[in-house]
Amino acid sequence: MAPNRVRLQTGTLWPGIVRQTRHAIECGVLHSIKTEQEIVEDNGVRFLVRSVSSLARKDEERKQQAKEPKPLNKPANPFLPYDKDLFVTDISDTHLALLNKFNVIDHHLLIVTRAFEDQEVLLTLQDFEALWACMAEFEGLGFYNGGTIAGASQAHKHLQLVPLPLAGDGPAVPIAPLIESAGIHDTIGTIPGLPFVHAFARLEPTQTGQAMTTLERYRAMLAVVGIGQIEAGGERRQSAPYNLLVTRAWMLLVPRSREFFDSISVNALGFAGSFFVRNEQQLQAVKKHGPMTVLRGVAGLALGGDQR
Repeated sequence: MAPNRVRLQTGTLWPGIVRQTRHAIECGVLHSIKTEQEIVEDNGVRFLVRSVSSLARKDEERKQQAKEPKPLNKPANPFLPYDKDLFVTDISDTHLALLNKFNVIDHHLLIVTRAFEDQEVLLTLQDFEALWACMAEFEGLGFYNGGTIAGASQAHKHLQLVPLPLAGDGPAVPIAPLIESAGIHDTIGTIPGLPFVHAFARLEPTQTGQAMTTLERYRAMLAVVGIGQIEAGGERRQSAPYNLLVTRAWMLLVPRSREFFDSISVNALGFAGSFFVRNEQQLQAVKKHGPMTVLRGVAGLALGGDQR
């Protein structure tokens, strides 16, 4: 296999995101979803809960996509072809960067494979090379929703990257206070304050070969939480859904058992300490049960017991 030749030029990504965001808004393609923010404290973490004021436009577009004819009975794919008004830059031979059309967080970037790969195909060295090429450009939180149960809304493989901090005050990532107490053994460890199965690893921001190191940690983390690989159609797919968070300093991987807690959909950002709720009823449910209970309810089997 030929080496992955990174095309992204140093210093160009952030200006490109800002420029393309302005263009996409002007031409009516980018639809930022307005939210109201509230802090809900639980177990030493100041969880950021965003209440979505309206998802009507996003819901309507998905309904319209469902009505459109699909060649060979294939599901609609917004990345093939992608909307040129959302295109930010080529990252590498295998990946490109797009703006998230329906963004809750400003400058939300999608790192998309050029050719179709299923979202349940295991991450590769090329995936992590593309992610690190982008994370080298600005301080961000990378994340991956491994399958529908993990909160993935599209089947075409894509990592995501949002700027840090996630909130205007407090730590850059809300769960940061718990990370300080993480215990590591043979590169992989756990965070005592997280009451569900997970795997945690630290990273060295200046280390060379960061993509390969990240890939090795990722594979070790999958093994620790009991997620293997399934050969299907010549592809290596995950044996179970999971969420992955990646910063320049650490990685967190959480297996998933279900997408929803009650009616609240949770994706990888929930495990970073950031929730999205669609209405007042869901907001009150998060407050009533507590964010940690919500996460425990959608993660893999909790430590020391079941999730009910």
